[in-house]
Amino acid sequence: MSINKQRAQKIIESPVMVNVTYQGTPIYIQNVDEHNDTATIFPLDQPENEQSVPLDSLIEQ
Repeated sequence: MSINKQRAQKIIESPVMVNVTYQGTPIYIQNVDEHNDTATIFPLDQPENEQSVPLDSLIEQ
């Protein structure tokens, strides 16, 4: 299921790790840009590989 900005914000605020992927890669959502409907993310195993992607490209598992 694709993620909208409200759900992305709830995932960021959650104390529980939520499984989210970007192009099949498990990722961590760092923050949400509500004006542009994008999120700053990075792969769980590559925290230095930060990128900004459209929210609707993120999939909650």
